[in-house]
Amino acid sequence: MKALRNKKIVALVESEFEDLELWYPLLYLREEGAQVDVVGPKAKEKYIGKYGVPVFSAFAFKDIHIADYDAILVPGGWAPDKLRRYPEVLEMIRYMDENRKPIGQICHAGWVLISAKILEGRKVTSTPGIRDDMENAGAIWLDEAVVVDEHIISSRRPPDLGAYVKAFASVLTDK
Repeated sequence: MKALRNKKIVALVESEFEDLELWYPLLYLREEGAQVDVVGPKAKEKYIGKYGVPVFSAFAFKDIHIADYDAILVPGGWAPDKLRRYPEVLEMIRYMDENRKPIGQICHAGWVLISAKILEGRKVTSTPGIRDDMENAGAIWLDEAVVVDEHIISSRRPPDLGAYVKAFASVLTDK
């Protein structure tokens, strides 16, 4: 039996996402039975990752009702710097935070949580390159493969993906 059957997850996308940080969780979670919807600025749009791997969005931000979802994933790369400029994305992150639904963020994805203003007092990790940004937003930054602080699951980089997706799936299973 698939552990995540009946779970719905939003995977945010914009151009220049970190290919592995989108695809690895997407495939792992789907294999575990979850419905993972790729959601971007436009529906049925092709987005290209930093290393050239494309993905097509199923829906546009405006087309989904975030309350219908159990969790949200934010991949890293340069996409987070774009994603955090969309009010709809920040509203989704705040909704998930207020409702204590799992929020997964890896690498530069912390920028989205910073812009959503949800990191005050939270333990997180990220790529070391945005450590100062995370701490300036009030987060307690840890140099660990994965950090789980209640419903926020964070990770550093692609080498940590195994621990990250397992932790994310575990938190989602417990919800």
